[in-house]
Amino acid sequence: MRHVAIVGSGPAGYYTAETLQKAEDIAVDVIDRLPVPYGLIRTGVAPDHQSIKAVSRRYEGVALADNVRFVGHVSVGTDVGIDELTQLYDAVVLATGAPNDRPLGIPGADLPGVIGSAAFVGWYNGHPDFADLDPPLDSPGVAVIGNGNVALDVARILAKTPAEFAGSDIVAHARDLLATSNIRHIHILGRRGPHQIAMTPKELGELGHLERASPRVDPADLPDEGDDALLEPGMRKSVTHLRQFAANPVAKPVTIDFDFFAMPVAIEGDARAQRVVVERTQLDADLRSHGTGETYAIEAGLVVSCIGYQTPPIPGVPYEHGRGRFANDEGRILPGLYCVGWARRGPSGTIGTNKPDGARIAEMVLEDIGRGGGKAGRPGLDALLAGRGIAPVTFRDWRKIEAAEVAAALEGNPREKFVRVEAMIEAIGR
Repeated sequence: MRHVAIVGSGPAGYYTAETLQKAEDIAVDVIDRLPVPYGLIRTGVAPDHQSIKAVSRRYEGVALADNVRFVGHVSVGTDVGIDELTQLYDAVVLATGAPNDRPLGIPGADLPGVIGSAAFVGWYNGHPDFADLDPPLDSPGVAVIGNGNVALDVARILAKTPAEFAGSDIVAHARDLLATSNIRHIHILGRRGPHQIAMTPKELGELGHLERASPRVDPADLPDEGDDALLEPGMRKSVTHLRQFAANPVAKPVTIDFDFFAMPVAIEGDARAQRVVVERTQLDADLRSHGTGETYAIEAGLVVSCIGYQTPPIPGVPYEHGRGRFANDEGRILPGLYCVGWARRGPSGTIGTNKPDGARIAEMVLEDIGRGGGKAGRPGLDALLAGRGIAPVTFRDWRKIEAAEVAAALEGNPREKFVRVEAMIEAIGR
């Protein structure tokens, strides 16, 4: 029997398991720090994008395979070391994603009211690490730093009315606080221009259909319309949305302003964030942004940084700090140790990008381990954890948690997620 451990139960982890479980004479353990599976699908995708979250049904089919097991509530690096896993399994694949925010790195970034997108998105998605975040929504101004889809998600969630969350799975503590929000002006800041955004047409288009919020673009920031022909089709559609926002401003109680050529250089405030100092930029021939020296200020009691993510280091695993990922050669880290997804590539690509990545790493693993080395595998991990008093949460246990969430929904509440590990464990009677 060949034994493989996958650390991380998000898209990269389950796509890797999907290929591995089809092989003969193999057992796959998917290990996760949380007692619930699906990683980014559960805690990273916006709660009002249920169609994207539906991909978890595919992962469920993998998780229910006889030779695949979910091992939840086990922290690799704390409960069990990487060296121990590599001794127990023929191969260990790190699929931990990139859940940590890249530091903003400007004066005032440590002020209360400045929050990374991983924390903010985790808060409204019910991640147990961020249940007590309590972001300040009492000021009219918000600055969202970044020009990607995460920035759009954050702006959209902040702008929506309570009624617009119908059908979503936003957690109650976030929904209730957002309902009392005093936010009226949301600024999305980007260092470069409309032709350099990383926003997809669907997400941009959604901003034009919000009940109480209206997106606005300064026509002066838009390049000549003829230049749009040089863009790839998806980007061209995105820029078309920006042109429509510029041409047809609509008066609504909440405004979402796209500040292009805008580089945050400092966050100021008395004991908390109150304003963002922004320097105007211009692009050189290589489309890199440079400050012009001209500055202005945006009043903002909340600043959400959406400038990218990085993989957290694990003791004993080589790491590239500059790229925020594990040091690897096309997925190989050390003998018997691999990485996949954002942990391998860095934070690039979509959920779907992880499918071919997972298949390729799985095939590499199968080729490298051959018929296996007679290692202890699953029974060895169970014995090690039992000796340390650690009781993993299984997929069957997770289904009990999910049933409790559905029951809450049937009682007339929005679909409520358990937001603390303790509550999850208590819910399944452990």
